[in-house]
Amino acid sequence: MKSCDHTAPRDWVDNAVRLIDADTQRSADTHLLRYPLPAEWNIQLYLKDESTHITGSLKHRLARSLFLYAICNGWVTEGTTVVEASSGSTAVSEAYFAKLLGLDFVAVMPASTSPQKIALIEAQGGRCHFVRRPPDMYTEAARLAAECGGHYMDQFTHAERATDWRGNNNIAESIFQQMALETNPVPEWIVVGAGTGGTSATIGRYIRYRRHATKLAVVDPENSAFYGGYETGDAGYQTGMPSRIEGIGRPRVEPSFVGQIVDRMFEVPDAASIAAARFASARLGRRVGGSTGTNLWGVFALIAEMLSEGRGGSVVTLLCDGGDRYAGTYFDDAWVSSQGLELAEPTAVLEKFVATGIWDA
Repeated sequence: MKSCDHTAPRDWVDNAVRLIDADTQRSADTHLLRYPLPAEWNIQLYLKDESTHITGSLKHRLARSLFLYAICNGWVTEGTTVVEASSGSTAVSEAYFAKLLGLDFVAVMPASTSPQKIALIEAQGGRCHFVRRPPDMYTEAARLAAECGGHYMDQFTHAERATDWRGNNNIAESIFQQMALETNPVPEWIVVGAGTGGTSATIGRYIRYRRHATKLAVVDPENSAFYGGYETGDAGYQTGMPSRIEGIGRPRVEPSFVGQIVDRMFEVPDAASIAAARFASARLGRRVGGSTGTNLWGVFALIAEMLSEGRGGSVVTLLCDGGDRYAGTYFDDAWVSSQGLELAEPTAVLEKFVATGIWDA
């Protein structure tokens, strides 16, 4: 009788899962902030503040899930070099978990990624590998992983399956638990960016599983492929173009995006995302990132619709990361001007909305 044994040593696996679970136990849940709106509107807006994770963004949840998924599948073990295609925040978080487990980490990213994010990855012990064209990230990450005998984490394929969408303290379960004692505990809308597709898939599935009446809206920045894919029904839709809004814009519809559970999509101009990020930062007393601005542009459009229809209720979106990472881009007037962006018009739309509840975008 022949026998073939590829079983990896379990001691390292057991300890790796323990280390990740221990890290989770040391972390509190993220806050649900009230965004100031006129009381007479009878609409409450909440921001799930993911910037308070130890690595500073929503991607901390994803990175934790991806590492557990890869370890429990036997793809990552002692000495494995982990490689990821990432424009920034996922790489920061994955670098953190790789360092926690004593693993080497390489992030493959566009050369245009902000210096602040590159510094954050390197501060966690990660190494950055750059490509000229954003669509080349995927093949280059796979090539590097194969070359060194490592593992390509592939967040864009595995994001929607690495997280337990039925609960287990995922972001959707956390939102509904934190909303339980609010005036309108079941939101009319939850609004998120497309990103990898994992967050929208988790929230959309959870809404259906728990039979909530909440609807899911997804926002997408210009040049990104998700809106076009949703509009045409083409899962292979591509723009091949880079996005200025790091972390959510993609040149192709990613495998983790599940459009069938999205109730509505908005395409948001980059000038609007940046103007909304600045606008919200002034009102919250702290800087928020560009993807949060994209979220809020869609949120305000939906709230204006609710007002025009005489409906009250609550809306929830994500504060994805802090704006200090973008001091040299979204909050730098010289950079904005160099991109040919004008913020005056979208800022006027935001100011009119706050004053009147009318959305003239």
